[in-house]
Amino acid sequence: MNKSIPNGLTSAEVKTRQLEGLDNSFKVDSSKSTWDIIRGNTFTLFNAVNTFIAICLLAVGSYSNALFMVFILNNIVVGIFVELRARNIVDKLMILNKDPICVIRDGKEVHISPDEIVLGDIIKLPTGVQVPSDAIVKHGTVEANEALLTGESDLIIKRSGSHLLSGSVITSGQCYAEVEHVGKDNYSTKLAIEAKVFKPITSELLSSLKTITKFTSRIVLPLGVILLLESLLIKFAGVFTHDNVQASVVSTASAILGMLPKGMAVLIVISLIMAIIKLGRKKVLVQDMYSIETMAYVNTLCLDKTGTITEGKMKVKGFKLLGSSSEKQFLSMLGSYLHFDTDNSGTMQAVRKYFKENRNHKGDKLVSFSSDRKWSSLRLKDVGTVVLGAPGRLLDKVPAEIEDAQSKGARVLLFGVTDQNITISSKPKNVKPIAMIELEDPIRKDADKTLKYLSSQGVDLKIISGDNPTTVSAIARSAGFANYDNFIDTSTLTDEELRKKVSSTAIFGRVTPQQKKVIITHLKSLGRTVAMTGDGVNDILALREADLSIVMATGDSATKQIANLVLLESKFNDIPDVLFEARRVVNNMFRAGSIFFIKTIYSFFLVILCALSPLTGSVAVFPFVAIQITMLDQIIEGWPSFWLALESDRRPVVGNFLKTSLLRSLPNAILIAACVVFLHFFGPVQGWSQIDTATVMYYLLGCITAMNVVKSCLPLNKLHIFLIITTIGGFFLGAAILKNLIHVTAIYEFSGPILGVFFAMLAACIILRLLWNRFFEHKRNL
Repeated sequence: MNKSIPNGLTSAEVKTRQLEGLDNSFKVDSSKSTWDIIRGNTFTLFNAVNTFIAICLLAVGSYSNALFMVFILNNIVVGIFVELRARNIVDKLMILNKDPICVIRDGKEVHISPDEIVLGDIIKLPTGVQVPSDAIVKHGTVEANEALLTGESDLIIKRSGSHLLSGSVITSGQCYAEVEHVGKDNYSTKLAIEAKVFKPITSELLSSLKTITKFTSRIVLPLGVILLLESLLIKFAGVFTHDNVQASVVSTASAILGMLPKGMAVLIVISLIMAIIKLGRKKVLVQDMYSIETMAYVNTLCLDKTGTITEGKMKVKGFKLLGSSSEKQFLSMLGSYLHFDTDNSGTMQAVRKYFKENRNHKGDKLVSFSSDRKWSSLRLKDVGTVVLGAPGRLLDKVPAEIEDAQSKGARVLLFGVTDQNITISSKPKNVKPIAMIELEDPIRKDADKTLKYLSSQGVDLKIISGDNPTTVSAIARSAGFANYDNFIDTSTLTDEELRKKVSSTAIFGRVTPQQKKVIITHLKSLGRTVAMTGDGVNDILALREADLSIVMATGDSATKQIANLVLLESKFNDIPDVLFEARRVVNNMFRAGSIFFIKTIYSFFLVILCALSPLTGSVAVFPFVAIQITMLDQIIEGWPSFWLALESDRRPVVGNFLKTSLLRSLPNAILIAACVVFLHFFGPVQGWSQIDTATVMYYLLGCITAMNVVKSCLPLNKLHIFLIITTIGGFFLGAAILKNLIHVTAIYEFSGPILGVFFAMLAACIILRLLWNRFFEHKRNL
């Protein structure tokens, strides 16, 4: 080991500091604790309102109507169980996603978990590593990116004596640093605690439910008070009146329960968690549950070439001399350069494997490779300053031999020499080419099928790479990328010029990390939902900016820490599987929403009508009781929605969830409200008893709601037919068996005239619903 590198702590010193608690084991866990999961599933606005209603019903002795709490408690238990199971799977996968850190102990390099670092440890930090603890550089020079901490993307040079912040990323060079803070004293940990760790949830599904909740919560209290007062102050008996406190509370509670789509929130969370479990079994680590939903809306996918389209396994194909130097001179200079260079990227690993290091020349003034510069340099005694990097960045005119190799898809490195003393802030000039090194990276076997499938699904694909655009285009062509000939070189473009070309360009070459971010930001400003794949520190800015970040497990540790999804087996063809799961969840929630929101809409209409009824000279109360709504919740809403939510649905997601669901529910809700109003006046005129009128209303309510179940089950298959039969059959069978509990008459007990009215109204509703569908389908086709 280099004498200037500290020997690090001894084993005894490490043990002492561990006993003193001076280690890095403290962490702010981004996954939920068991208590967080229990609290999140239990203490919600929905549960609070339902509990309050249940207490009121129990207080007046209406025990049967309070039975809905049994199902609420069941939903809570199921939600907790499924989320705990998902968390355990994610925690196991997270272990696979952790990269060890190299420390110096007893004068030797040892690889340990970042949690095992102790105060005073000497840590080795090569390019691509995320700094695990605050530290002071003791040997070497690096460039660090602190964008994850400060939001500023500028690279900061860190020399001996400089402070490195935990969470920053080494973008070039290599250094040895002494840990100065551990655990909760680390800068990144303090930020995490201050920010309360958890990122804001971005979910259209949950935000839609919150919108409904806010709306109903604002009107529930005043309307509930109005309905209760009206019911209590009624002095006369009528078809829809109750003359006692119990009946008044039951009526008011039922109206409030009807407006709450309480099962929808549980169904959304369980569906997302089930998707996490399924993807986890396929070795896809989901680090943000709601990123699954985001994937369903992705319409633009930006791909990093290396490690995504290609396998990321670089190997040297060969070299060719370009100048007057002999092969022996070239190998001598390159071998000495490799001896002093600290770059451990995949490209340099391939170069080291092909060429041998030597100490033929003394070297100093190393400028390490970075994704921004795309070159590195080293001064060799008696030779000059040798440079290695992208030909386009080192030469004003690229030799024909290099252009020919690049057009065939090869990555080419230029090795040259200059008399210039180069620094980090200067650019190489007057470089004399010595040799070109040709590298190749095998294309993934499944790349062509995956690219074609994603394109067929309406996903706009773009390739963003730091390589020469000609090289990227050739590789894209071999991989089956449709727009392989639509490429630009971004190295000469300003940010504004780049923005103008983003929409119309498919392949971007010689892109800097900052330009990658510009591309993603501009695509988002155009209203697109953008996903980004990457594997290196040069992708971090773009990955953070994207709506959804996907990283291969072979990528740098820093990129894996910030990714929404990590493909643990680094398979590009896992992306369609994620897309399938995402679409399944969201499309099935659209179907479920069209069933759940019927109750919310018709309850709102009827509550408004009941509240305004005194203006007509008569007072009406909410026509359904809580136990009836509970039966409908379980049989017609919950039963089919749960099974439909598990069904595969790979169709692209179209439309806004809330708007689409409400529009699909609206016609059925209007029909229900119209039927109730009609029967409110028609029943007494025909001399029907209160129980007969209420029963016809209840059966029409169930049948009209079931229409959307049938619609959601189209096209028919064995499961759908089973769900339709069991839903409708279960509704009528449940009513017949539990008729006394839910205060209705069995349908077979109806008299002929009442039965005739029921079927006539049901037939009219079916015809009106079909006409509604035909009208809007015709309107869409115009």
